[in-house]
Amino acid sequence: MHILTFDLEDWFHILDHESTKSEIEWLEFEQRFEKGLDVILELLASLNQKATFFCVGWVARKYPHCIKQIAKSGFELASHSDMHQLIYGQNRSEFLDDVRRSILTIEDITGEKVRAYRAPGFSLTKQSLWMLEALVDLGVEIDCSVFSSRRAHGGLPGAGIWGPTKIKVANGLLREFPVSALRYANVNMFFSGGGYFRLLPYFLINFAMRRSDYVMTYFHPRDFDSGQPLLNDLGLLRKIRTYFGVRSAFPKLRRLLRDFNFIDLRTADELIDWSRQKTVSFGGEAGV
Repeated sequence: MHILTFDLEDWFHILDHESTKSEIEWLEFEQRFEKGLDVILELLASLNQKATFFCVGWVARKYPHCIKQIAKSGFELASHSDMHQLIYGQNRSEFLDDVRRSILTIEDITGEKVRAYRAPGFSLTKQSLWMLEALVDLGVEIDCSVFSSRRAHGGLPGAGIWGPTKIKVANGLLREFPVSALRYANVNMFFSGGGYFRLLPYFLINFAMRRSDYVMTYFHPRDFDSGQPLLNDLGLLRKIRTYFGVRSAFPKLRRLLRDFNFIDLRTADELIDWSRQKTVSFGGEAGV
């Protein structure tokens, strides 16, 4: 099962960085979202591939015509928050308001129910597991926020959730589609999106794809935008993670979509026999 998803952000939606932290700063930057989206939609149409688009509410309000085009083309839309902030930087009330606004924005534009959510930067941590209960309160059915390893913006090391899983919380149940990895030589090899995809040579990505029963991809328009401005105030390591491989990423994506068939999240959810999937219980304030 290979699932294709894109996170709809602009190039300046860089997390945990002072000069890109809020709308005040965003409005000062060049807007490149439409150009990046057009390239992706043209590629998907040419190869007849389906995908799910996790959209930031701020982006949807700024480009409603783009969101309508995505929906009209038959693609699924989901929430990627409203203002693209780290989960653990919010309290529960702030999170609820943010995600509720994103859902209402997308639903008002498309006329279709938003069923799924992905946290910015996969910033679900042991300290912010209340997020899962909040999603149930909002009527979200599917979450795609679990990253079962340590990462720059948190992650859930030790969670051991590597495929579709039912997550039981105090107020209900979520169907989880986590980030995937290939276990190879006792190492978890991440390859299916963002900087991992840009960093790795294609032969390794192809190797991982062919050996994985479940793959959750996650791409951003900026991953393929070699013309995006550079943020000079990023540290060296952050610059490498943000910009390395951008020039070669789009040909690599085209090759990936030619070599493998993908489905969207909606189709994956329908294909899975959820009665046979394992259930994991998470406490709202407790650890995994």
